[in-house]
Amino acid sequence: MSDAQPNGDQTAAFLEQLAVLAVRHLTPRDISFTTASTLGRLARGGPARLTALATDEGVSQPSMTQLVQRLERQGLVRRTSDPADRRVVLVAVTDAGRELLADRRQARTERLAALLAALPDEDRQALAAAAAGALPALERLVAAAAEAGLPAADRRPVD
Repeated sequence: MSDAQPNGDQTAAFLEQLAVLAVRHLTPRDISFTTASTLGRLARGGPARLTALATDEGVSQPSMTQLVQRLERQGLVRRTSDPADRRVVLVAVTDAGRELLADRRQARTERLAALLAALPDEDRQALAAAAAGALPALERLVAAAAEAGLPAADRRPVD
C-alpha cells in the first residue's frame, strides 16, 4: 500500500491523535466530561428522559439523578413535563447551559488557534488541507457510529 493511501492502522493513529488533542489539550477542565457530554447531548437533541440520559452516558440512573440535580441547582438544566405524557419528566438544557457550552467551544477554538499559530506555515497548510479533505468522511464516520448504536462511551462528542 502506498503512502498516499493510509491503511487502517494509520487512520486509527490519526483519529487517536485528534482525540488526544481535543480531550487533553483543547478541552477546558471546568466541568467533568460526563457533565459536558450530558449538556451537549441535551443541547443537540433536546429534552430527554433521565433514564435515556443515563443510558447514553453509560452511567447508572442514580448517578445521572445526582448529576441532573447538581446541574439544576447551577441553573444549567431544568425539568419539564413531557407534552405527550404529563407523568413523564424530561430534562432540558437552559440558556445558561447553552452559554456554558458556547464558552467552552470558544475556549477550545482559541486554544487551537494558539497551537496552530506556533506551527510552521507548512504544517498549518498541511493540516488545513487534510481537514478539508477528511471532514466529510469524519462526519459520516461519526454518524455511522451513532447509527450502529455503539456504546455511549465510544461515541460521545466533546462539547
